[in-house]
Amino acid sequence: MSPRAYLIAPGDNVATLLDDAPAGTTLLCVGAAGLPAPLVTGEAIAHGHKIAVAAIAAHAAVTKFGVRIGHATADIPGGAWVHLHNLASDLDERSATLDLASGAPTDTNSAYV
Repeated sequence: MSPRAYLIAPGDNVATLLDDAPAGTTLLCVGAAGLPAPLVTGEAIAHGHKIAVAAIAAHAAVTKFGVRIGHATADIPGGAWVHLHNLASDLDERSATLDLASGAPTDTNSAYV
C-alpha cells in the first residue's frame, strides 16, 4: 500500500503524513477531496509531518484545519516537507527560535528548562 497523507479541509495547502514516505513517492491522499494533482514527495518525509499539496510562495499563508497556521518563510514547492525551516507560526513568535531538528527552544538556558 502507498504511504498516506491526510488532507483535513478542502482549502488546506498542506496535508499530514500518516506514514513515512521516501522521496519520489506518490501518496494516497485521504480526507478532504480536491487535490489538484497526484501528490509526490520531493524529499523523504516522516509520518506526522506536513507536506505542501501545491506550491506555496514565500510569505503566503499556510493553511491546515481550514485555518491559517503560519506563513511560508521561503518558496515551498509542491511535495516538499513543511516544517520550521520554511514555515513560521503566526501564533507563536518563539517558533523562529526553535531548533530545526528537535523543535527544542534555543532562546532559554536548557539547564533550567
